[in-house]
Amino acid sequence: MSIEYDPACRFCLGNIKDRIVEEWNLVLAFEDRFPVSDGHLLIVPKRHAPDWFSMSEKERRESDALIRVLRNRLLESDKNITGFNIGMNCGVSAGQTIFHAHIHLIPRRDGDTPNPTGGVRGVIPDKMCYCLDD
Repeated sequence: MSIEYDPACRFCLGNIKDRIVEEWNLVLAFEDRFPVSDGHLLIVPKRHAPDWFSMSEKERRESDALIRVLRNRLLESDKNITGFNIGMNCGVSAGQTIFHAHIHLIPRRDGDTPNPTGGVRGVIPDKMCYCLDD
């Protein structure tokens, strides 16, 4: 697979070289410039692909494997990590601002937010907390 590159894209390889923490055949990981928590990483395909749906099956598989490696590395280096959020935004209405596929790996720690119930549902604040008894 050829590596397509868009020099105007902030997440294409040439624009993030100084932030790379791990590089594989088709994907790489780098530090988020606006981290939600310490250790917040982004996993991206090297090929310029606009979103997860544009990634090849091989890129998605390699991303999944890299996420597991990075998770283990983060857990070994920071014993305060007790959970993770993994997510992506696909499209403007979903909050995507950089149109190069990227998966967020966000380490979480007990007490980093008053009530983490609902996790990623918090992108729509009134949907975050819900009652399981209904």
